[in-house]
Amino acid sequence: MLLDIDGDCFANGARAEAGGGVAQGEGDDLALARRLVNGDAAVFELLYRRHNAAMIRFCAGIVRSRDIAEEVVQDTWVSVLSRIDLFEGRGSLASWIYTILLNKTRSRARREGRIVSFDDLGDGNGLGEAFDGRGHWRTRPELWEDLTPERHIEGRSVLQHVEAVIETLPPAQRAVLILRGQQGLDPAEVCALLDISEGNMRVLLHRARLTVRSALDRLNAGL
Repeated sequence: MLLDIDGDCFANGARAEAGGGVAQGEGDDLALARRLVNGDAAVFELLYRRHNAAMIRFCAGIVRSRDIAEEVVQDTWVSVLSRIDLFEGRGSLASWIYTILLNKTRSRARREGRIVSFDDLGDGNGLGEAFDGRGHWRTRPELWEDLTPERHIEGRSVLQHVEAVIETLPPAQRAVLILRGQQGLDPAEVCALLDISEGNMRVLLHRARLTVRSALDRLNAGL
């Protein structure tokens, strides 16, 4: 998967590995879906590696329980396999999977008495000073390039530090960062899935990036 921290790709290599020789694209998603319909176990393993961990983080941010999130995600995979013949390729396969996941997550949250809403625009928290017109950081910290996902600091890889920060994000910020930054969904897909405006999505994404950036800055300062 990709982790889009600063408008560029901070990759841990999982997306490349998960590709399994299959390029990304709508036509390829349809090909993957057809192979799933035909019972191709390798394709399911590919998709599982690509999405499962992020799906659990996404769901846990809403239901506030990893155990419940794992149950919901498992149920989602069952539905994906049983309904994959309904995938028509109108959007990405990832978006289709996350639509099923979100519907199941909302249902479980309602059972737990939670209201799920991602409409949290707020005041922007000074985002105009942090990002340029393209959504990239105005300045990079020194030695930023040294913060590769595989680098270990304080006994954990940078990626593990980042994932720990993601666990602390509010549900809306976590959802947008996972969908847009990690899973690479198009902005329009993210907005449609979460039922938010593009402006709202950008603010949520930037807020999440600011939190991650702040955490990495602190790590960077200790190098």
